[in-house]
Amino acid sequence: MKSDIILSGVGGQGILSIAATIGMAALENKLYLKQAEVHGMSQRGGAVQSHLRISVNEIASDLIPLGKADLIISVEPMESLRYLPYLSKEGWLVTNTTPFVNIPDYPEMENVISEIEKLPHHIAINADEIAKRVKSPRSSNMVMLGAASPFLDIPYECLENGIKKIFGSKGEKIVNVNIEALKAGRKFAIEHTPVASKR
Repeated sequence: MKSDIILSGVGGQGILSIAATIGMAALENKLYLKQAEVHGMSQRGGAVQSHLRISVNEIASDLIPLGKADLIISVEPMESLRYLPYLSKEGWLVTNTTPFVNIPDYPEMENVISEIEKLPHHIAINADEIAKRVKSPRSSNMVMLGAASPFLDIPYECLENGIKKIFGSKGEKIVNVNIEALKAGRKFAIEHTPVASKR
């Protein structure tokens, strides 16, 4: 088993919480894990990305080569396009459709979505709307992780356990709303993507 994952988005959108949750789940399964982060201008809403590599064998480098990523999880749609050169031919893009307009020349959303829809393997999900629906607007990152969960070679229950470890110090209510967000994202992926329903 080997998974090369790129997480992308904008500073403050919870990229590191996604990475930490996957990391905890990987460790629970006694998998090797390497992570590299590039924060950019994260404090000002700038681009943030992280390379996350998981394997049953030792991992030499923490950086994913071009064309080798199995999965891109993006909490911002334009940022998802930035890392497409890393995605393998069989890889999946799972992206939020809610834009974080942090530059004056942000492209038209119709054009961004059109580029995403050209990909043979993609899930485009309005994670912000779903997070509001489960009464946890700040948990859109966990909605994204849930939508990507069918494509992770890690048991889903271990992701829930990861959330419990990451958010446990913040109290049971915070843990529960994040798990609900995770479940809602996974439900969307399974209902809208035939491949996801078989995983």
